[in-house]
Amino acid sequence: MKKSPKNLKSNKILLGIFLLTLMTSCAANEPVDECLTGQTYGFLWGIWHGIIAPISLTISLFDEEVVMFAVNNTGFFYALGFLIGSGGWGILASKAKKD
Repeated sequence: MKKSPKNLKSNKILLGIFLLTLMTSCAANEPVDECLTGQTYGFLWGIWHGIIAPISLTISLFDEEVVMFAVNNTGFFYALGFLIGSGGWGILASKAKKD
């Protein structure tokens, strides 16, 4: 029995939601005050924070202790990592033609 294209698309969407949930479940909550005096975040943390940015933004609407961008960061390299992680350059964009 062949699967219809509609079922395959639904399965891909469900798999994507599952993977997104799995990845964002690793996001740590750090109070902003500790970020100002504690560890500084660099390029790799910028990539990770960029990947989880949509979830962080949503949570920050309901919890004022959650922020989307690390306050205590290393500057340019953190911002570059954040931009790459959030897909700001379209690195993960599809090159397929859209009909």
